[in-house]
Amino acid sequence: MNYRFRNLLGAPYRGGNAVLAQNTNLISPVGNRISVTDLVKSQTITLPVQASSNIRHIAASPDGVFILTVDDNNRCLFINLPRRVVLHRVTFKHTVNAVKFSPNGKYIAVAAGKLLQIWRSPGYRREVFGFELVRTFADCNDKILAIDWDNESKYLIVGSKDLTGRLFFVDKVKGGYKNPFLFLGHRDSVVGCFFGVDKMSNKVDKAYTIARDGFIFSWGYSGNVGNHDIGVEGLDDEEPKSPGTPERDREIMGGNVKKRKDFDGKESCFGEGEEGYLSGGKWELLRKDCFMQAPAKLTACDYHRGLDLVVVGFSNGVFGLYQMPDFVCMHLLSISREKLTTAVFNDLGNWLTFGCAKLGQLLAWEWRSESYILKQQGHYFDVNTLAYSPDSQLLATGADDNKVKVWTVLSGFCFVTFTEHTNAVTALHFMANNNCLLSASLDGTVRAWDLLRYRNFRTFTTPSSRQFVSLAADQSGEVICAGTLDSFEIFVWSMKTARLLDVLSAHEGPVHGLMFSPTNAILASSSWDKTVRLWDVFEGKGAVETFPHTHDVLTITYRPDGKQLACSTLDGQIHFWDPIDGMLMCTIEGVGI
Repeated sequence: MNYRFRNLLGAPYRGGNAVLAQNTNLISPVGNRISVTDLVKSQTITLPVQASSNIRHIAASPDGVFILTVDDNNRCLFINLPRRVVLHRVTFKHTVNAVKFSPNGKYIAVAAGKLLQIWRSPGYRREVFGFELVRTFADCNDKILAIDWDNESKYLIVGSKDLTGRLFFVDKVKGGYKNPFLFLGHRDSVVGCFFGVDKMSNKVDKAYTIARDGFIFSWGYSGNVGNHDIGVEGLDDEEPKSPGTPERDREIMGGNVKKRKDFDGKESCFGEGEEGYLSGGKWELLRKDCFMQAPAKLTACDYHRGLDLVVVGFSNGVFGLYQMPDFVCMHLLSISREKLTTAVFNDLGNWLTFGCAKLGQLLAWEWRSESYILKQQGHYFDVNTLAYSPDSQLLATGADDNKVKVWTVLSGFCFVTFTEHTNAVTALHFMANNNCLLSASLDGTVRAWDLLRYRNFRTFTTPSSRQFVSLAADQSGEVICAGTLDSFEIFVWSMKTARLLDVLSAHEGPVHGLMFSPTNAILASSSWDKTVRLWDVFEGKGAVETFPHTHDVLTITYRPDGKQLACSTLDGQIHFWDPIDGMLMCTIEGVGI
């Protein structure tokens, strides 16, 4: 039978950056896989491709057709998103800290250690050498942490761990490459850098550099006097002048003006030719502003050019939304108790997406109406148990974080989280009516949850505290049974009254497996005392049959017709018993633990 992987439930986000493609598709890494969430349809699909290790960086092409992922081993996958297939693979030689497509989709900027590399973006076809390295800039003195392109794919601004921002003209001009402009003055690593554009000419006229210590510097560019729209066809007969070479210790960058021949209208793109439109003018520091979140560090940021908005996230779980260039705080909220690891705008700028890797949180927020589009959180610690509902539409998970979460299988979303348990959740069981879920915990309680009203309507306890590790209910739903870790007993309650009916004692080790027969009221239990026992719960006769083994019994299960009982043991064997005659039917060897 051919099975197709669809959704990865339990962890919507586990680190790395998230991106929004085509305005509504939220693409986020989950370990070594990629989840794509449609924020309008409220559906999630996990791509069938997987990386060799955890994915840390994602970039999406401007049209949303291609995505590029880089994992912890610096291995890159170039994926066709609609077809969900990997087209190309490449391994970078240096640690990748940032990656971004150019606005025209033809190039990919990669921050590989101290190097800024420009790669030609592969196309739809599978090729032997899909990636082509076009340019490499080695001007930075430490790791590059952030990258941004201008609208025409001619300029790059990068932020580095060496406390500076740099402006690169990526075309090769006559006489070689020009030295980058330097944005100086920060006292911590520059983790965000962005171009701002003039709305009339759509040309770069400002820039923002954001440091880890919570300071944002606003830079302004002044072009040739008398024509603000330099470089726009039909508005000037002269090409902008060549940029100068600034001193490395100046905060105000100027340029030497050079006269050249008249502009002939030809534009070069990563070839030897004319200089770009950011020439003949100068950059100057306009203002310094502080987000005032010390001692917290700035850990995530993004900028929307159309709305001139900056969003920042901090290590204390606070995020802020600011209107630039006046630095007006529009929102300042705490959405997590751990650091935010990603913050990003959608294309229209009306939605903000935040991720917290440590808590497994992924949030999409509409900032104008202050409402959530998406609010998901995975388990904080290891998942111990899971259970499908009888109709296979729901999946419940229990974990060491004391929580029970219920997920919709088709959408991949968690729609309810129960937090009443005070210790690890160890077992789950859906009742036959599909609207009731049972959970057992090391806190000494078994709880029944109403999946219609989202409440705990029954709590089953014992006279003295016990640690429960297994759970079962009979077919009629009248009796609830739970096995213990410490006293090696099985407790039996009435579902209607929550009254303790019986205590089954015979095992000499933790009871880690319980299951009722599908055809009668016989309960099977497995234990680390190397036995499987059958109990007639309603008659109260105690153990009616015992099946001995040579090793601890880990799990048990009935065949759907109830005519066979299978159990796995610590030595890697599976034993098949006839529960009616009490005979061993066969044993499968060498399965492994």
